[in-house]
Amino acid sequence: MPRVLRIINRFNIGGPTYNAANLTKFLPDEYETLLVGGMKDETEDGSEHILNELDIKPTYIKHMHRSINLVEDYKGYKEIKAIIRDFKPDIVHTHASKAGTLGRLAAYNMKVPVIVHTFHGHVFHSYFGKLKTSLYKNIERYLAKRTSKIVAISEIQKKELAELHRIAPSDKFEVVNLGFNLIKFTENKDEKRAAFRTKFKIQPDNIAIGIVGRLVPIKNHELFIRAIANLKTNGINNIRAFIIGDGELRDELSNLCKDLNIDYSWDSDTPATIQFTSWIKDMDQAYPGMDVIALSSLNEGTPVTLIEAQASGLPIVSTNVGGIEDIVLKGKTALLSDSEDLIEFSKNLNEIVINAELRHNMSGAGVDFALKKFNHLRLAADMAKLYESLLSNVS
Repeated sequence: MPRVLRIINRFNIGGPTYNAANLTKFLPDEYETLLVGGMKDETEDGSEHILNELDIKPTYIKHMHRSINLVEDYKGYKEIKAIIRDFKPDIVHTHASKAGTLGRLAAYNMKVPVIVHTFHGHVFHSYFGKLKTSLYKNIERYLAKRTSKIVAISEIQKKELAELHRIAPSDKFEVVNLGFNLIKFTENKDEKRAAFRTKFKIQPDNIAIGIVGRLVPIKNHELFIRAIANLKTNGINNIRAFIIGDGELRDELSNLCKDLNIDYSWDSDTPATIQFTSWIKDMDQAYPGMDVIALSSLNEGTPVTLIEAQASGLPIVSTNVGGIEDIVLKGKTALLSDSEDLIEFSKNLNEIVINAELRHNMSGAGVDFALKKFNHLRLAADMAKLYESLLSNVS
């Protein structure tokens, strides 16, 4: 029975956790998987509920954190080596940057036969300056040479990594789309909608626009808030905007609302144009209460929220970054604009708010597309096929 050691940065809410959890749970029975991960930041909400639902009991790497700390990182590297020594995996599969660095170095030095790494996103633009970005690219190029196969989660991401950033030759990459159990996003939507809109005092004629993600610079919530201000300036007053998430920019974004003279609230009992909700763990309870889902990021891998939104039957307004064009149907389930283009983003948001027929048509197109393309069983089958191929090449 092949053994897979799966290493993830940390168990926070987001695509990597869902991906690692689904692969741990749903790989064919001939694979034995141990899931390990680092420690989440204090500003992030945990995702233990995802693991609990799947009856997965992970191992924690106590010294692996999101931030760079050479002393802690070295301790984390030694923790991973100890796990490899005890578990004796045939495959080490790392997910995201920190796990990919420490995990691949440990696996290579422990002579693990097959090493796989998944890029869920990357930090090669909109995160750091040129020197730091160049350093990270060179680290990834070094690690790529010690990796059996690199998994990209979309064709666009593969092309970016191979051709634009030159992390590795194209044949080093394998595209495996993400996969989720999306059924819960299709069930009991009328009941969930009524409950959410009652809780947040959303009026029947209100158009509720949601945006989901950490309150950090890369998510560019400022663009979203300014677009809402533009709609209000244009006389559209029946909108409620829900910012679902939390993070380091909570005070800064609250102050931006003040500066733009937009009423806002962090309290569900006090309805406002912009409603900050902090984290909502059971998003299948929230999406039905919305009419539109937005995303304003400067950089993305494959944002789970847009997949879940389509499965929930919601139209999307988003910036066109990362692999987003690979996970939506442009013009059919989503209206896309260039990154940081406030005018076009506002125009798209305006169009979707005032055009009920467009919202209805886009809603219907998304459900079948999401359920077929992003199925968790398909993900597990595709990854098992890749593992089988890599193991067969081991001498």
